[in-house]
Amino acid sequence: MDFVELNKKFRDIGRTLGSVESFTGGLFAHEVTKVPHASRFYKGGLVTYSTEEKNRLLGIGYDLIDEHGVISQECAAAMAGRGKSLLNVDYCVAFTGNAGPDAMEGKKVGEVYIAVAAYDVTKAFSYQLTGTREEIQQQAINIACELLVNILEEKR
Repeated sequence: MDFVELNKKFRDIGRTLGSVESFTGGLFAHEVTKVPHASRFYKGGLVTYSTEEKNRLLGIGYDLIDEHGVISQECAAAMAGRGKSLLNVDYCVAFTGNAGPDAMEGKKVGEVYIAVAAYDVTKAFSYQLTGTREEIQQQAINIACELLVNILEEKR
């Protein structure tokens, strides 16, 4: 799956998409908007790289962060859910993880969580990716693209 196909699927069904990114630093938004006509379905994104911004912009409580960490399924799900609401979209994808170079919160390099909020359901997925920092980031956005296409096909 690629971002051209993602673009086509969203435009075909007339649904909107937003994103909330942490360790990917806006790479997903960049790839989505490189494809012509992305403005017909992609409403925007937030990059909440720091814990403080996850709390301040998204309203993710420090209690959740203290209990599970920012690199967790719980945080990814909260990011996607809040992003869906704030961006007023049908679907929102969120990314949190550790692209390296060192362990963080006791999480290995390559530990990644991607969540998708759609309608009243949010699903979070965990991955252990390998490679350089840039390769881990690229793999994560490609996985999210494929996840979204698969979810859209299930809804048909």
